[in-house]
Amino acid sequence: MKLNYRRTFFIGLAFLSISAFWQMYDNIIPLILQNTFHLNESIIGAIMAIDNVLAVFLLPLIGTLSDHVDTRLGKRTPFIVGGTLAAVVLMLVMPIADQYQILWLFIAALALTLIAMAMYRSPAVALMPDLTPKPLRSSANAIINLMGAVGGVYTLILIRFLVKGGERPSYLPVFLGVAFLMLLAIVLLLITIREKKLAAHMSQEYPEEEERPEEAQRGLPRDVKRSLIFILLSIFLWFTAYNAVTTAFSRYAVTVWKMEGGGFASCLMVATVAAILSYIPIGIVSSRIGRKKTILIGLVMMLISYGSVFFYPSYNVTANFFFALIGVGWAAVGVNSFPMVVEMSKGSDIGKYTGLYYTFSMTAQIFTPIVSGMLLQYVSYSTLFPYAIFFTLCAILTMLQVKHGDSRPVKKEKVLENFDVDD
Repeated sequence: MKLNYRRTFFIGLAFLSISAFWQMYDNIIPLILQNTFHLNESIIGAIMAIDNVLAVFLLPLIGTLSDHVDTRLGKRTPFIVGGTLAAVVLMLVMPIADQYQILWLFIAALALTLIAMAMYRSPAVALMPDLTPKPLRSSANAIINLMGAVGGVYTLILIRFLVKGGERPSYLPVFLGVAFLMLLAIVLLLITIREKKLAAHMSQEYPEEEERPEEAQRGLPRDVKRSLIFILLSIFLWFTAYNAVTTAFSRYAVTVWKMEGGGFASCLMVATVAAILSYIPIGIVSSRIGRKKTILIGLVMMLISYGSVFFYPSYNVTANFFFALIGVGWAAVGVNSFPMVVEMSKGSDIGKYTGLYYTFSMTAQIFTPIVSGMLLQYVSYSTLFPYAIFFTLCAILTMLQVKHGDSRPVKKEKVLENFDVDD
């Protein structure tokens, strides 16, 4: 059993386009709200949280709906195509509203675009486990995460070279560049991934993946349900820790470390690059030692790094080592957690479980900016890393209770097969 890297690459195009959009959303939308419409920080924060709030409700709903759809294109592809096309059309209204300073039009286009993005996020992510055998899903998810990172870098390059100086630059070229990538990705996906045909091939080649009718009527066994609850709690806890650091570190660096300008970005860049470089090796490692052990190793790396960075009274270049460990640790967690969740699902409800994964991760990203922000404001900025340490430690404890969803390394018939890759 070998991973089909070519197929996984083309499946990952949908996630690449999603990541390109969110990179633009996180970087450009706040600037428009601040510089064009002159909104205050509280209102901007509330608007920027809309996507997480929508995700909590819509992603499980759309994921479950896609489980029960059957078209000639398959279960997930209609949502991916429809959501992408709607998002591309609606998002191009935003730079026009920015140019003419029409706030109501900008907010309406933004809200509808976020709904369109939510329409295909769960189906796009669920497509990978649909078309990948269970033991290979961590390695496949590593490829998907890597492609997501490439999509984000693509948008950053657009911003770097297409956004000119001035108080109110035009962001239309960036929006057009992201829209082009999204359309290109969907065209390539349609040409290369015939979902229904591949799903039928999967059921023939790996009949153990198929769900029997009587199994579909039964719920999860009690012990599996317990593991599912604990891994979902773990997801909430480690996102609570990590997201607090990523959203508040720029302010921490300025306030505690007295860094000036954009110097803080070097630390975050080190973490990002380390994560990108480690995605594929981590996928290989997890196929050898299992997903749970890999996640626990990643969480311990992050715990040690948070604790070490806390003791730096000011910025020192050696801190980059611990930020690199944070990036690698986060990659170890991210590559394996989603496959563990869908491993506990039945063949007919992968979309539902994909939605559950995002419900808990998005809830954490709504919860943690509020709670950690209150600690930063009313106690001290020195609470940031102890906050991350506490929730990471809690995540380790809950993860230890997870007994299902791990991968079983496939035994090779010959030693040389350990070096095989599919083409």
